[in-house]
Amino acid sequence: MIEIEVQNETHQTQERLRFATVPRIGEGLRLREPDGCWASYDVLDVWYQKAEFGDVWIPYLHVCLTAGEAAAPPPEPRIEPARPAAQRSAPRPAPSVQHVAYASLVARRENA
Repeated sequence: MIEIEVQNETHQTQERLRFATVPRIGEGLRLREPDGCWASYDVLDVWYQKAEFGDVWIPYLHVCLTAGEAAAPPPEPRIEPARPAAQRSAPRPAPSVQHVAYASLVARRENA
């Protein structure tokens, strides 16, 4: 296992993680967000620095949240309060295709 310091540009954090291999620039990673959820990150930069001891080079990564992950979360479904039966109306049937076509022809005749 290789211990790599990951510098997260999205959250401005640093942490040391263990990898089997050093990721390359452009590859994706799944990392845990501060809120505990998993998200996709892109590797922006990989570099090595010589350690303070011996002839050892330590890898470092710059990562940034993947563009698709940065989108706002989907809105939660709205639940409307139940209305009394007296206030409920019968659902209206959807207009037929013929009705819509006729309405568009009438509008054209009026404009002509």
